[in-house]
Amino acid sequence: MAKPLVAVVGRPNVGKSTLFNKVVGKRIAIVEDTPGVTRDRIYGDATWLEYNFALVDTGGIEPARDDVISVQMRRQAELAIETADVIVFLVDGREGITAADAEVAEMLRRSRKPVVLGVNKVDHIKYADSVYDFYELGIGAPVALSAEQGLGIGDLLDEVVSYFEKNPEDEHPEVTNIAVVGKPNVGKSSLVNALLGQERTIVSDIAGTTRDAIDTPFTYGGRDYMLVDTAGIRRKRAIEDESIERYSVIRSLGAIRRADVVLIVIDAAEGLSEQDVRIAGYVHEEGKASVLIVNKWDLIEKDTHTMNEFKKKLSADLAFMDYVPMLFISALSGQRVGKVMQQADFAYAQNCLRVSTGTLNDIVSEAVMVTEPPSDKGRRLKIYYATQVSVKPPTFVLFVNEPELMHFSYKRYMENYIRKSFGLTATPIRLLVRQRTKNAPL
Repeated sequence: MAKPLVAVVGRPNVGKSTLFNKVVGKRIAIVEDTPGVTRDRIYGDATWLEYNFALVDTGGIEPARDDVISVQMRRQAELAIETADVIVFLVDGREGITAADAEVAEMLRRSRKPVVLGVNKVDHIKYADSVYDFYELGIGAPVALSAEQGLGIGDLLDEVVSYFEKNPEDEHPEVTNIAVVGKPNVGKSSLVNALLGQERTIVSDIAGTTRDAIDTPFTYGGRDYMLVDTAGIRRKRAIEDESIERYSVIRSLGAIRRADVVLIVIDAAEGLSEQDVRIAGYVHEEGKASVLIVNKWDLIEKDTHTMNEFKKKLSADLAFMDYVPMLFISALSGQRVGKVMQQADFAYAQNCLRVSTGTLNDIVSEAVMVTEPPSDKGRRLKIYYATQVSVKPPTFVLFVNEPELMHFSYKRYMENYIRKSFGLTATPIRLLVRQRTKNAPL
């Protein structure tokens, strides 16, 4: 089940980024030793009361201003609102209600999304009475907090998670969701049309979770799929191209979260950009099965070494997800489009792979015999046993004597050994290290 998406919105200088940092500051999924993943700090993973969710920070909304920067920031916030499951509307308890607050409140009412009103900077009793003034916004009961001091954040998150589904059920248990994501003008629309146009049965068009997205059911090879398209980021806006690309991250995020398989489309002529790497980073963090689609390959002048050289360059830029299968296609001419679904099915099957505990422990023992675990100041790491705890992606736990002795390089070695042994060449995997309890079996 996809993690809920929570957007933090409000006018400038009300403390949105401070709240964002407090909630996700120590839970950012990207780690320092993961090369190649660069991105803006607009998105982070968070946990509250055993609920996992994604939090999106936005620029300040200034409805009355029409300069380029304000328009761009407002558009970014609007996109976050469109894709969010729950919205946190943050206001300043010291300044009181402003005209901009009232206009943002009206925007949120039109969205018809669940909204939690947070009154920030209430860090002294003299500001407490001002909280009640915000009932006037007509958003609901305000929650007093101080993001800077960490006061009241728990109350705010209690309200947020109250809107999450308690026992979510898969609406399409037998349907595989495939998301098509990427920058504008890389050929996503052409790929979607190519996938739906050859030997497929289109059932109907269903409005997606955003104004521009369309979820399209289709059948391929006797199996049912749902194509989760991010159509909105293809349309030209009256803003700078660079800003459109930044919005594509927000738009792509919603599609990635709902997907079982993600097709990451890039332009062969442009190569891999920082924005492409950022989107790929989200896919990797979410643990999704994916295929890198290098489109417009027919426009590239080629010799016998061109494709291999291109693959080497892509692998270097995407070192953090060197497992991802690559396809070089032309959506317009149909070149290799027929292989897209084959690769998508293969990647998804690996993403769902489950191995027996006995076989897994045999492989772990073999890896330990080949390369001895590290030691530190006379203490040596001991790996007692391993088990697989989940799929999508395959997640394994190693139970050891002292987790702090597990050096990053040895953990990577174990991950690669497991990947190679089980042929997991097309999916991310997760390897967790836990200390064995006294009652745990050997």
